[in-house]
This record gives sequence, C-alpha cells and structure tokens, in this order.
Amino acid sequence: MISTVVLSTGLALMLVGLWGVLRHRNILRIIISLSLFGTGSHILIVSIGYVRGGTAPIIDRALPLTEAPLRAVDPVPSALAVTAIVIGLAVTAILLAYAIRLYDAKKTLSIDAFMESKW
Repeated sequence: MISTVVLSTGLALMLVGLWGVLRHRNILRIIISLSLFGTGSHILIVSIGYVRGGTAPIIDRALPLTEAPLRAVDPVPSALAVTAIVIGLAVTAILLAYAIRLYDAKKTLSIDAFMESKW
C-alpha cells in the first residue's frame, strides 16, 4: 500500500522543481529547482516501494513464504533512490562548477546574457 502523504509530497516537490526550472532565469535558481525535482523523484521512488507494516525481505520464522508477497518490503526502489541521490549530488556539483565558470566569463548568472552562445 503506497502512503498517499509521502506520494503527494514527492509529486509536489517535483512540480515545484519543474515550475522553478521553467520560471526562473537565474542559473543558481535553476540548479536549486533541479535539485528539488530530484529530491521529489527520490521520495516518489521510495514511496512506491513502501509497504505499511512491512518487514525486511528475509524468509525465516518472522516472515513465512506464504506471507512474503504481502509483508515484504521491496529493496529495489530504495537501492535505486540511493543510487539516484549519489548521481544527483555529482550532477549538482558539476552544474555549480559550470555556473562558477559562467560567472567568471560574464559576471552575471542570468541566462539572458548567454544568448549569443546558442547555435
């Protein structure tokens, strides 16, 4: 059973992040919005794998084989979320380094100053 509060929180963070990417013209605000979008997707992934009253997926006396499909928590979404967090951290670091280089070049972080860089 998916928790609706956690699911709606993840979706709300994703929507706020998407709105920030589409609305703002400052590179730092766009990077923060992308980070919010990523955090919302991590919460969404973890909420999909959540089982209310669930237990670790280890078959023993505490979790018989007959109850495993109903009570076992799926570990794959949690592993995917941890992997996505690490990748998101690396992408955010690269984006911030790129923003520093752009600021050194133009002394501004507005996207409008970089329009001549388009192909």
